Amino acid sequence: MRDPTQRFSDRVDNYIKYRPSYPIEIIALLNEKCGLTEKTIIADIGSGTGIFTKLLLDNGNRVLAVEPNKEMRQAAELKLEDYSDFISITASAEKTGLQSNSIDIIISAQAFHWFNREKTRLEFNRIIRPGGKVVLIWNKRQIDCSEFLIQYENLLQKYATDYNEINHANINHEVISEFFGSNSFESTAFKYIQEFDYEGLNGRLLSCSYVPNRDHPNYTPMISELKEIFQKCATNGKVVFEYQTIVYYGQFSVNNKVIS
Repeated sequence: MRDPTQRFSDRVDNYIKYRPSYPIEIIALLNEKCGLTEKTIIADIGSGTGIFTKLLLDNGNRVLAVEPNKEMRQAAELKLEDYSDFISITASAEKTGLQSNSIDIIISAQAFHWFNREKTRLEFNRIIRPGGKVVLIWNKRQIDCSEFLIQYENLLQKYATDYNEINHANINHEVISEFFGSNSFESTAFKYIQEFDYEGLNGRLLSCSYVPNRDHPNYTPMISELKEIFQKCATNGKVVFEYQTIVYYGQFSVNNKVIS
C-alpha cells in the first residue's frame, strides 16, 4: 500500500471541489451526546482539506486541525484562513504533537481507516482530557440504491487499483469496539446526498486515491465508461450520490472501565 499520508497529494483540487460535506445535524448530535459547546476544544485528526473542520469553526469552536499531507493541509489553510480559532498542525494521528490531557473532543472525519489503530489509540488516550469524547465519522457511499450507483460501483470494481483493500467499509463494529476498548460507544446514521452534472461526476471519481490517473493505461477506458454510465443514468443532466453518514461516539475504556 502506498504511504497513506501521501495518497491524495495529486488530487487536492478535485477533493476540494467534489467531495461531500457532512449533515449539519451532526453538530446537534455532538451537542446532545458529547457535551459540545462553543468552549469545547476540538482536535480534528486527519483534517484533510478542512471539510468537517469548517462545520466546527462555524459552530464557534477552537479547532486544532492535524494533517500530515502538505497539499491537503495547505488547501485547508487557504480556505479557513479567516477563522481565528483555526489552528493548522503538521502532524499525524499517531503522533499529533498536542499537549497531554488538552482536548475535550477528538474527531476524525473520513480518515480513521488510514491510521495505525494501535498507535493512534495510545495517542488519543494521551491527549484527551478525563471524560473527553472520541468521534469517528464516515460518509458511506451507497452502492445499490439506484441503477446509477450500481453501475458506478461496478466501474470501481473494474478499474480501481486497491479499492477493496483500503475501502473504509472494512472498518466494522468489531474494529470500532476494539478501538474504543469495549462497547462504550454509540452510533447514529444520517442521510446525505450530492448531485452532479458530468463534470462534477468526473471530478468526484478522480478525487479518489484508488482511481487511475491520466498516465495509467486504465484511465481512458475508465473515463469512456463513466461517460456512458452518465448518459444512461442521468435525469435532467444530473446523477445523485446517496450516502449514509455514520457517526461513532463515546469514551475510551480500559479493561471495560470507561476512562473518566
